Amino acid sequence: MTNTVPEINSPTGATESSATPATITFADFGLDPKIQKAVSEQGYNTPTPIQAQSIPHVLAGSDLMGAAQTGTGKTAAFVLPIIQKILRHASSSASPARHPIRALVLTPTRELAVQVAENAASYSKHTDLRAAVVYGGVDMKEQVATLRGGVEILIATPGRLLDHIGSKVANLSQVEILVLDEADRMLDMGFLPDLQRIIDLIPAQRQTLLFSATFSPEIKKLAQSYLRTPVTVEVARQNAAADTVKQVVHMVSSADKQRAIVKVLEARTRQGLSRQCIIFTNSRLGCARLARSLERDGIKAGAIHGDKSQGERTLTLDAFKSGAIEALVATDVAARGLDIPSMPCVINHELPFNAEDFIHRIGRTGRAGSKGDAIALVDASEKRLLDDIEKLMKRKLDVQPLPEGSPSSAPSRSSSRSDAPAKMSDPFFYKPYEPSAVTKASSDTTNPEEKKVGITPARPAVGALLGGFKKK
Repeated sequence: MTNTVPEINSPTGATESSATPATITFADFGLDPKIQKAVSEQGYNTPTPIQAQSIPHVLAGSDLMGAAQTGTGKTAAFVLPIIQKILRHASSSASPARHPIRALVLTPTRELAVQVAENAASYSKHTDLRAAVVYGGVDMKEQVATLRGGVEILIATPGRLLDHIGSKVANLSQVEILVLDEADRMLDMGFLPDLQRIIDLIPAQRQTLLFSATFSPEIKKLAQSYLRTPVTVEVARQNAAADTVKQVVHMVSSADKQRAIVKVLEARTRQGLSRQCIIFTNSRLGCARLARSLERDGIKAGAIHGDKSQGERTLTLDAFKSGAIEALVATDVAARGLDIPSMPCVINHELPFNAEDFIHRIGRTGRAGSKGDAIALVDASEKRLLDDIEKLMKRKLDVQPLPEGSPSSAPSRSSSRSDAPAKMSDPFFYKPYEPSAVTKASSDTTNPEEKKVGITPARPAVGALLGGFKKK
């Protein structure tokens, strides 16, 4: 793909789709040298499609809706131009009055808030701008002290931000830019009351940016009430997974799913692939139970879900980062914002009830150009959910038998979508990333990269962004 920087004076309300740039660099955006230095230190030179298309519009002051696949750099697409736009307010003064909140980024989860804050701190570290993150589940004292000291860029979850506003610690009267990250979830009915209360406290003359991997027609319609003649940037087909993700479905009865996971990981081990994976479940109770069961089966597993405190989440993620945990069993709390470079595999133990959440789940792998595997274990009772996912993605997912010797390798009563022979080995596990015969025959959209075999096994993943931070 090659990036093309859009014309800044594109008509308002326009929709743009882009391919990506081979010749464009971050220097072409006119960013301050201090920002460019920070970007370079992170090892980046060429912007991704969403960055190449979005940054000029944000710098020009347009409201924007940005849609791109997960793991394609959406965070930098708004953090970099925000730093550039409010850099004129940077002050070395110690007075909190010289550091009011100028940019507010709202996220639906603590993990995503931390990730965005980490990016904001990294890219602004050579400036006098201050960035901070506030989220629930932890003591407020440290957050209060930080906010009272003054910050220009605040990343927050809605509930905790309202706590600080109620305590008169956070003041939004000078906010110039509002960002809703993972906007589809932010505009979900559960967040709307809190979101509306926050927006009512922000000046009407502001710039509003919405970013997400998915925008349903309903969310698009609702978003219009928060935006003024926005530019819509879609750098890839909406509701699609990255081409770097190899997807496969295994029809498995619910009773056999746990043992199927063990066999899948054993098969990956035999082929020299990493056992590290994120396993998604739908309920908190099911998440905890599956983690305990996998431990009994010899899989180093940990659970992360909404009932866990922030401290417990951090400890579990730390263990996952260090390799002490191989399988991170999670609810959708980890489907958004959990950025783990080179994550080799995602397994859906259960399909999500919302088809769009499936895209966010499998977006935890195949990030930033790395290849990854996304495996779905599907019971016959989940066929409707699978149909919804395929309809959303506008493609049929490849149904293959489990690895030989697995608990459901014999035809199962629930295997209504697969007539594969019981003893047939699974090419997905023995030739990673190579399309199956079914895929080759039925799909004309196969990524050429998928035809390459002998790819070097992924090294153990290098951790998530955890906890708070302090800018040096």
